Amino acid sequence: MRSVDDRGQVLSSLVAVLAVVAIVGGLLVLFGTRGNNSVADEAKPAPKSTPSKPSGGTPTSAPTSAPVETPPAKPSTSAPVEPTPTPSATPSSAPSSVPTAPASIPASERPAVEVYNNTARKGLAEDVAIRARKTGWIVTGKDNWHGKIVTSTVYFPAGMQAEAAQLAKDIEIFSTKDALPNMKKDRLSVILTTDYAG
Repeated sequence: MRSVDDRGQVLSSLVAVLAVVAIVGGLLVLFGTRGNNSVADEAKPAPKSTPSKPSGGTPTSAPTSAPVETPPAKPSTSAPVEPTPTPSATPSSAPSSVPTAPASIPASERPAVEVYNNTARKGLAEDVAIRARKTGWIVTGKDNWHGKIVTSTVYFPAGMQAEAAQLAKDIEIFSTKDALPNMKKDRLSVILTTDYAG
C-alpha cells in the first residue's frame, strides 16, 4: 500500500514538472514568435527607407527647378524700384494743388481784409496787402499795430475760420486766431510781426 502511494506521488510530481515545462515552452514559443513579428515589422520600414533614397534623388532635381523660379523673382524686385520715382512725381503734383486752393472760396464770398504792421520794417503792411490782392482778396485798410503780438497771425470773427485759413495760406502766415475785442467783426485782420518771412 505504501509503495503504491509512493509511485502515485512520483507520477503526480512528474506530471506537474511536465506541465510546468510545457507552460514555459509555450511561453517561449509565444514570445519568440512576437519577437520575430517585431523583427519582420522592423524589416518592413527598412525597405521604405530604401525608396526614400531614390525619392531623395528626385528632390535633387526639384531644387534644380527651384533656381529656375528664383530668376523671375529678381525682376519682380526691380519692378518696385520703378514705382519709387512715381511717388516722387506725386509730391511735385501736391504743390500744384496749392495754387488752386484759393478757388475753394469764391471771390464774391470773401470778406474784406485789413493788414497791420507790428514791426519796424517800413512798407511791410503795403507789401502784404499787394500780395493778398494778387490772390483775390479785397484789402480795405493797412496801418501800424501798437501792442505786443507774438507771431504773425490772421484774426477772424465768428463764422470766418475757413476764410482766415485760406488767407493765411495765400500770404504764408501759419497762425489763425479768434478776433480781438477791438477788431472789426465783419472782416479779417492780419497782424505782421518780425517772424514774417514773406
